[in-house]
Amino acid sequence: MSREMHDVVAHGLSVIVIQAQGAAAALHDEPAAAEGALDAIVTVGRDSLADMRRVLAAVGETTDDAWHPPPGLAQLHTLLARLEQAGTPVRLHVEGAPAELPASVDLSAYRIIQESLTNTIKHAGPGAGAEVVLAYAANRLSVEIRDDGHRERHRGRPSVPASGGNGLRGMRERTRLLGGRFSAAHGPDGGFVVRATLPLHRTDHPDLEGHL
Repeated sequence: MSREMHDVVAHGLSVIVIQAQGAAAALHDEPAAAEGALDAIVTVGRDSLADMRRVLAAVGETTDDAWHPPPGLAQLHTLLARLEQAGTPVRLHVEGAPAELPASVDLSAYRIIQESLTNTIKHAGPGAGAEVVLAYAANRLSVEIRDDGHRERHRGRPSVPASGGNGLRGMRERTRLLGGRFSAAHGPDGGFVVRATLPLHRTDHPDLEGHL
């Protein structure tokens, strides 16, 4: 539950802050752009509240009777469109034939992508771009998220702290619980790269490093 709440709140607030900054900057000279940013804030806020209610309902902490299915890769295009509107363009590349995924893998893949791109917003800054690669295989799903390190190149600041944080720990733990493997490091040309390999069928070995 704590992982889910962190991912929901961190992503929602990061996008809201970026949009609010954009609205403030455009308020006088570009009122239409400011209005678009405010509309995005409303949408992200509502989506985040619905997601929080879903998490709380799962543990009986709310009386909300509306059932909200957990997010998954079916919602990925909506997530990427929202990020592009916030000023972070993301390219999506799919390898292999998309297949129906176990619910735990579907949710974890979505959250890993969401948290990685949230880090891009927070650390690489406005103008940074990213790429998401989904690679489907018979027994696993591989996910790679790479940002271009905009702030690292132009302002001398790393796109994501190498020491990580709650976000990286959460992604690593999600992957470990599925029996997969995870890595996160600065890329050779700047930016940051997150990779996760998620088995489609749980094995008896929680750490598959070197075996997938």
